[in-house]
Amino acid sequence: MEASSLPAALELVSGGGAGLSPEKRAVLGSSLLLLQRDYRFERVWFWGCIQGVCGAYYIAEGLGPDRAAPRSRLYSLNCVEWSLLPPVTEEMVMQAGRLKGRFQGDPSFEYEYTERNAEDAERLFEDGKEPMIKEETRLVATIEQIDRAVGIIPRGAFVKTPLGSVSENRNFEGLSLTEAKRLSSYFHFTEPVNLKNKTLLEKADLDPSTDFLDSLEHDIPQGSWTVQLEKGGTVVVLRSLLWLGLTFYHVPMTKQYGYVYFGNGEKNLDLPFML
Repeated sequence: MEASSLPAALELVSGGGAGLSPEKRAVLGSSLLLLQRDYRFERVWFWGCIQGVCGAYYIAEGLGPDRAAPRSRLYSLNCVEWSLLPPVTEEMVMQAGRLKGRFQGDPSFEYEYTERNAEDAERLFEDGKEPMIKEETRLVATIEQIDRAVGIIPRGAFVKTPLGSVSENRNFEGLSLTEAKRLSSYFHFTEPVNLKNKTLLEKADLDPSTDFLDSLEHDIPQGSWTVQLEKGGTVVVLRSLLWLGLTFYHVPMTKQYGYVYFGNGEKNLDLPFML
């Protein structure tokens, strides 16, 4: 969610019980603006918070002119001092996917693999050392996994130019209440997968400038999203059951929307048994 509208946005997603204390909100309101100035970002989003055993990671994302380009991610342990996270790689995501259990809250903490594959066994044989992964690496990979799976935007909020870059749609005035209650009105803000598999007949009804992402209606498993009306029916709130703690909000007929994550950074592997 936008750093500039953070206090109001946090109020709109507070129905689930998660949020920040008044002190943390006040500190974030100042530090995120300084972050934007120091790193020269065009926009700064407050991504959320991953709670560890001994502390919490507060996450921010910096965006450039092309909104679809890889985002710069930063974390803070006190909402004041920010550290830049390294760019994510597929190897990081694969390594982090093999780790289980809670985050510790210490970026330098090192995990040992509980399960070894052939590559790990060969490395152990050559180096004589157990393969390790730092919590900072796991943090980067987890943020990437959550953004890929449940980072969403309303349809029409962004447009794709003929040159391939993505920018905010200045003509976007929000979804109608009827549209806002449908999963098909929301897109994953990441590289599309299902869209590439659609036939030419299915693509004929799509607008290439706005319908260039995958919609939520085909997410697997079915039922992994809940859609609710809150604040007297004036706010539409989507919550993910796959990554518990991810909340998206949109005020129909306005440009107000965003998502935030407050959780422990673990995927809900029991979801298929809950549906």
